[in-house]
Amino acid sequence: MNESNDTSETSRRRFLQAGAIGAGAATLGGLAGGLLGPGAAVAAPAGCPMSRSAGAATPSATFGRMFSDLPPFAANSSALRQALRDIGAPGGMLDAKDNLFGPDGGPVLLITDPKLSLVNKNNPRDTAGVTFFGQFIDHDLTFDATSRLGVAADPTRSPNNRTARFDLDSIYGGGPVAQAELYDPAHPITFLLESGGQFEDVPRRADHSAIVGDPRNDSNLIVSALHAAFLRFHNHTIETITRPGADPIDTFTAARELVTWHYQWLVVNRILPNFVGRAMVDDVLRYGPRFFSSQQNPFIPVEFSGAAYRFGHSMVRPSYRANLAGDAGQPFFGLIFDSRVVVPDGQNPASDPGDLRGGFRSSRRFIGWQTFFDFGGAFTAQVKPNKLIDTVLSTPLFALPVSAIAHIPGAPGPTALPQRTLLRHLTWSLPSGQSIARRMGVSPLNRRDLADFGAHGHDLDRSTPLWLYVLREAQLANDGQFLGPVGGRIVAEVFLGLLQADPASYLSRQPRWQPSLGASGGDYQITDFLRFAGVDPVSRGQ
Repeated sequence: MNESNDTSETSRRRFLQAGAIGAGAATLGGLAGGLLGPGAAVAAPAGCPMSRSAGAATPSATFGRMFSDLPPFAANSSALRQALRDIGAPGGMLDAKDNLFGPDGGPVLLITDPKLSLVNKNNPRDTAGVTFFGQFIDHDLTFDATSRLGVAADPTRSPNNRTARFDLDSIYGGGPVAQAELYDPAHPITFLLESGGQFEDVPRRADHSAIVGDPRNDSNLIVSALHAAFLRFHNHTIETITRPGADPIDTFTAARELVTWHYQWLVVNRILPNFVGRAMVDDVLRYGPRFFSSQQNPFIPVEFSGAAYRFGHSMVRPSYRANLAGDAGQPFFGLIFDSRVVVPDGQNPASDPGDLRGGFRSSRRFIGWQTFFDFGGAFTAQVKPNKLIDTVLSTPLFALPVSAIAHIPGAPGPTALPQRTLLRHLTWSLPSGQSIARRMGVSPLNRRDLADFGAHGHDLDRSTPLWLYVLREAQLANDGQFLGPVGGRIVAEVFLGLLQADPASYLSRQPRWQPSLGASGGDYQITDFLRFAGVDPVSRGQ
């Protein structure tokens, strides 16, 4: 009896370790040999991707600053708060004023009629899915659940409820024991998945709220579908590497390692170059971060989370074609958010709103990924682009549904996303874009290039909120196709700095490692990842 209990407790501890990324070293030789690619050290525990040395730096549980000695862009005041609200207001200077409704607009024409994209311009360099992969990354790195909009807070005392690592904790949660509800009870080293009617959906409760490691991954249909694709990718990895008689804990740990490395590789080699340009990626990889120091205590700087990385809001389209044949055999088009849709408290689980908000299930609510990423061949004609990175934002972002906002009790704030982002600059006392540019040795933008912000007073053309500066810089430096020197360096240094500070990342262990799961020849792409997950158009037959 005692021996049995001891064995059970040992197994439980090992499961907990497997769920906590890098808690222990798994022997991959028999499970994943060959899958880690040329040069991967799989013969001994020390070579396992997720094994960590005892002296490895522990990520900070709070946020921090990249430029701690730079002053705020302006003194917090009621007049400044109102000016920021005016800049980010619905119908204001940042609003694309997209034609969301009526016979000459709506979700279909916003995609198919080029005349409706003359102001809110398409980005020929990026496909529509890059936006949501970026949102998924954000949810893997940051979760601020305590600060209040416009109320000053010390980032070093503000908890980050995600680890400052690219470790997929938003997918794996606390692991198969600590968060058993995420896993299949019949096979607890695999994730629980359900059907949405035609294809996969994340598991949901009776009210259709998602059972996922991070509830924000159900804020819209696209990021929810990407989350489900990661679940399927993990489950297929388990099927691929499982050997007869293998310890399930070792199998789970090996699978998590492989999934995480594939994700990290895509971040470095596919997503980040799209965001900042290949030259910036190469510079930071070669010379290391110049301004972000994360080796001793990896953390998320508020210059990144509160401003620079929010450039992705500008890439969001007003509407998307979710799939090609899911709506009774017809394409399902929808606004990303439709302000006319009212979902009362205690929502009806049978509801099927016409927009692409998360939190609902129906047979048409799935993603046909050929709209979002280029699968090549005949599928290339079906892919749609992002919007440019500039100071023009899609109109639905100025009236977010309550479900899409991470509310702070007693302080919900505005529903216009640009207003929320600008007020966040006051929360973190963020420096101006100009002061950071000077610190980086970059010539700041000319005041005349920022005159529209200066018209709101407070010398905002001379000392511009970092988010606005980053957007305008991208617009002027790179035609809005990718970030400029200030925004690009902040994003690149945080991404690569965190990976280099993580002794378990592929970049630390095997920087020349190449992904193999789903590889179809040539350079590995996000579409290969989706094929291995079984969510590609060929696997689905549509």
